[in-house]
Amino acid sequence: MSKRNSAAAANGAASKEGSEVNPPEVDKQRLLLASDAGHFSLIRALHLADLITELNGLCGVLSLFSSLRYCLGDPSQHGNLWAALLFLPFGLFFDALDGKVARWRKKSSMMGQELDSLADLISFGVSPAAIAFSLGMRTTLDQVGLAFFVLCGLTRLARFNVTASSIPKDATGKARYFEGTPIPTTLALDALMAFWLSRGTVLDALPGGVWFAGWGPLFEIHPVVLLFVVHGCLMTSRTIHIPKP
Repeated sequence: MSKRNSAAAANGAASKEGSEVNPPEVDKQRLLLASDAGHFSLIRALHLADLITELNGLCGVLSLFSSLRYCLGDPSQHGNLWAALLFLPFGLFFDALDGKVARWRKKSSMMGQELDSLADLISFGVSPAAIAFSLGMRTTLDQVGLAFFVLCGLTRLARFNVTASSIPKDATGKARYFEGTPIPTTLALDALMAFWLSRGTVLDALPGGVWFAGWGPLFEIHPVVLLFVVHGCLMTSRTIHIPKP
């Protein structure tokens, strides 16, 4: 998750306390969004950091399309799966860059915070789940586990947007820690899936095979999907505090 979320939350909290932290920029953006200022008013309301955040979301969407192309094509050709995996580190790059640009230009906004969370959900929640499905986690229980993972990411990001202003800050106004594992840590699962792909252990050859195969299709599950379930639980934990770099 980008540091600009904390900056935006800190700005909002500071404004409530009477501090002067970029109020003209915040007010200008609110006016542009609230008024009927023409077809391109939304574009004019975006900061440079917001446009970089959009590139994070674009990487996630392109990863999704690559997963779909793999599912619709020859399962022995893994090029689209590699593309789906490779888009996600670029999403992380843009996720980190938008925060640096926001601090450099000293411009952040609540809209930027929302954009950041939505882009993160696509790139580090929905897209990894689509890759896992493409790799072979396609049983009914697999899909339930992957859906649980995505919903945990959604809940974690929504909670952050609501509680960011109450997390203890350092002298610069940056939150001292992440509450629960940040959603970009999903890249660890992406790296693991890339390893499986490099070994050719996908589809019917997924590590661990299938459990409860003799119980009927409704009960079949690939045990590796439990990695996504556990990761979802870690993201939504309130007791795990990870110091921010």
